[in-house]
Amino acid sequence: MDTIFLVLSLFLPRTILIVYFLLHQIPANNMPFIGDALLTVFLPRVLVLIYVADNLGTSSPWFWIHLVVAVFVYMGFGKYGRKKIRNKGN
Repeated sequence: MDTIFLVLSLFLPRTILIVYFLLHQIPANNMPFIGDALLTVFLPRVLVLIYVADNLGTSSPWFWIHLVVAVFVYMGFGKYGRKKIRNKGN
């Protein structure tokens, strides 16, 4: 896997997936095209995790880095998540 793909997909997963698709550089995977398309639109971080697991394995540090970032993002640890939690308290 390309290191640039791994680093940039931490910050902009949907954009990087679309760019790599247009450049025909999507990592090798077992996912059918419809799965690639739907996950790119709805759950891009999950698709990146699948790519990393298929190509590098689950023992790779990149897999664990992407997993931790995905959990943080989906749990709402970003700026939007903090606002949402703060508004529930009021």
